[in-house]
Amino acid sequence: MEVLQGIMLGLFGWFVVRCVIGGFFVVNQSQRGLKTSFGRAQRLGDRTTLEDPVSEALSADERERYRFPQVKVIPEGGPYFKWPWERVHKVSVATMTVSMAWDPENPNLNQGGASLEAVTKDQLNTGLTGQIRYRVSDRNLYAYLFGVKNPIAHVMGYFVSVLRERIANFEAPETPGEPAAAAASGGPNISVVSGISINDLRKNLRDLNEHMDNECRSSAARYGITLDASLITGIDPPAEVESALAAINTAHNQVSSDISLAHASADQKIVQSRRAVEIETLKAQTEVEPLRQLATQLARLKESGPRVLPAYLRNLRLALYGKANTLIMEEKK
Repeated sequence: MEVLQGIMLGLFGWFVVRCVIGGFFVVNQSQRGLKTSFGRAQRLGDRTTLEDPVSEALSADERERYRFPQVKVIPEGGPYFKWPWERVHKVSVATMTVSMAWDPENPNLNQGGASLEAVTKDQLNTGLTGQIRYRVSDRNLYAYLFGVKNPIAHVMGYFVSVLRERIANFEAPETPGEPAAAAASGGPNISVVSGISINDLRKNLRDLNEHMDNECRSSAARYGITLDASLITGIDPPAEVESALAAINTAHNQVSSDISLAHASADQKIVQSRRAVEIETLKAQTEVEPLRQLATQLARLKESGPRVLPAYLRNLRLALYGKANTLIMEEKK
């Protein structure tokens, strides 16, 4: 009897320690929790992630593929309680920063995560360096925990595929007015120099980063991971290509400088010519104005009567006679 009582007390003590005391848990500040009962996550009724703003970036066909149930997320704090048949999955939601060349499944690839290789549209093999900031989305913990086996590997693979596709088809946006200005000025065609893919990529890194951010907006709905930002910092072609690009860029800069000097000289001559035309025009106007005033005055005198204009001419002649030293008269025969 005493042995049976001891066994019962032992079982009761194990139950208290295992099920009561051991059932309490806390969630740290940078964590979120998800409770499962016999392997099934606690859900919010029949609601899915398609009803959440996290799925706004999904296309129509993707909305059918990436439909996940909304689950009860345990926020930071505690203590919370769970039964023995329940399991708590704790996930860190802190923002992480990794190299874009990092491969979660094989860290030795891409030169140990130092540089990511990509091929440009003109078949140049170039190395890309940069960083990615990501964090687990607490709005789609189901996809992160149960949707795929290794979510960060899927996200990195998706990011790399989109980036390589963009690099392979990248074309620099055309600046408004440049082709028309070049045609009007009769300058040399330097579009071949400006169209080198690596040069275009380096000059448009901001547009490339913005494109990657837009393309990866759906990662939270797909895999439960939010890409906060991607920052491509370097595009480095092979050494022999780099030296050739340096020579091309030097020649391009020299041509651009010569064209700019020629445009400045031509603009200066045009301004000087316009100023000279204005001066000569003013001189001509100064000489013509007295004649116009005289013609106006004679027309008014003629309108005053038939004898006014001859009298005016006679008085004008007398004034001229007074100033003359010699007068030659024509004799009428």
